[in-house]
Amino acid sequence: MELKDKLVSSYVAFENRVETDSEVHEIRSKALQNFEALGFPTKKLEAWKYTSLSSVLKQDYSLFPNKENNIQLADVKKYFIHDIDAYKLVFIDGKYSSFLSETTHDTFDVCLMSAALVKPKYKAVIENYFDKIATKDNLTSLNTAFASEGAYIHIPKNIEVEKPIQIINLTTGSEAATLLQPRNLIVVEQNAHVQIIERHQSLTSNPVLTNSVTEVFAAKDATVDIYKIQNDDESASLVDNSYIEQKSNSVVSVHTFSFGGNITRNNLNFYQRGEHIDSILKGITIIEGKQHVDHHTLVHHIGPNCESHQDYKGIFDERSTGVFNGKVVVEKEAQKTNAYQKNNNVLVSDKATINAKPQLEIFADDVKCSHGCTIGQLDDDALFYMQQRGIPKKEGKALLMYAFANTVLESVKIPEVKQRITKLIAKKLGVDIGFDL
Repeated sequence: MELKDKLVSSYVAFENRVETDSEVHEIRSKALQNFEALGFPTKKLEAWKYTSLSSVLKQDYSLFPNKENNIQLADVKKYFIHDIDAYKLVFIDGKYSSFLSETTHDTFDVCLMSAALVKPKYKAVIENYFDKIATKDNLTSLNTAFASEGAYIHIPKNIEVEKPIQIINLTTGSEAATLLQPRNLIVVEQNAHVQIIERHQSLTSNPVLTNSVTEVFAAKDATVDIYKIQNDDESASLVDNSYIEQKSNSVVSVHTFSFGGNITRNNLNFYQRGEHIDSILKGITIIEGKQHVDHHTLVHHIGPNCESHQDYKGIFDERSTGVFNGKVVVEKEAQKTNAYQKNNNVLVSDKATINAKPQLEIFADDVKCSHGCTIGQLDDDALFYMQQRGIPKKEGKALLMYAFANTVLESVKIPEVKQRITKLIAKKLGVDIGFDL
């Protein structure tokens, strides 16, 4: 049985397994119908022209893993940013781990979607925000149809969350192949501030496919910083769909660090609904072998006097493939928009591939919009200069790549996250450099 048919036929059994609010049931049912009509995306779709899921979809995935796995903190501590005090939402094979997590309901909520979807105390937030900005495309509809567990974060107005929130999804390999569909909802009200760190990590060589959807709502004057760390096993594939709506004077930044996995597809969508909004999208990709990372971004400027800044850096070795498809849409009413988009790539191997497609759609006449893309190799003259001063070639290459990525790293606000990413980059490059950028 093909995966699509297996998913459709299992929907009734899924609904019988979970508590269901009538309105949520209606949303799920419509989403299933939409997925059934659309099916999985193929390379015939322009948005998926350079990324094929065919090899990933051939696996016989377990849809609802049942085996319990007791994981000790010592076994997975290295996947946490463990040197900072943080709230933690940890999921093992799609199920919440109370032992590894630290939640709160003290003035704000850091808890579970499974509770928020059914309990009356959360009903107003769910009705106002759940599935309100997520698009009705193939994989988002599939996630919505089976939405049951993930992170629920609600920060009321004027509250600054003093420590970061970590969302960590672990897969143990208890099944021969596992499909996970976490659903996150993050609502940050007026003048509130929160920092979020998200990671998907496979602990097995068994195939894993994660189809994640996150909706983020930033109200007036809110500040939200999100850090996505993607450094998974080569048997794990991830489709990360993030939808972010901003109101006036809000600032939202998303940093995406893609260092591992089989196929990684990041769909990052910003919708600016107000004035004086700032949207920041930055990313570093360093991959090798036959790994594939696809960044698809959209910033939709709807109101005037707003800004967006995109800066993506990619380093590709061996037979790896990168894709960057960045789109900026400026509506007629969005005068005085300042939109900046840059994508720079280094091909370490002549067998590596990068497909880049920066796009601007501008319907206003008083704007500052720019985009640029470069694809090249390391500067041989700079490398030779460094070797002449006693720096070995390998370390010289690493230094040049660090410098190349620095514009992304310098905007990371959590020092411990910056240090962790620096170490991951050094490990990917196979060197030990005794400094932090």
